[in-house]
Amino acid sequence: MIAGKVIGSVVSTRKCEKLIGQKFMIVEPLQRMRSGPGTLIAIDMIGAGIGEYVLVAQGSAARIGSGDETAPVDAAIVGIIDDGAGLE
Repeated sequence: MIAGKVIGSVVSTRKCEKLIGQKFMIVEPLQRMRSGPGTLIAIDMIGAGIGEYVLVAQGSAARIGSGDETAPVDAAIVGIIDDGAGLE
């Protein structure tokens, strides 16, 4: 799991049937948690907004967190951080 900041959203009018009705957000991992690409797109399960710090699950944990283990999900926002003191 990583912590990051929501920096935008993605709109997709055509997508896999299992993703219909889902919201996608662009998340920038916090500097010291980066181990790969600079930003990622995560399915938003909890209603995070732009500018909020969030917890992101990846891989099989993201699919489980999305509520459908067969959905093509690799990253899911599973928590909003209320107090991010010391994260950056």
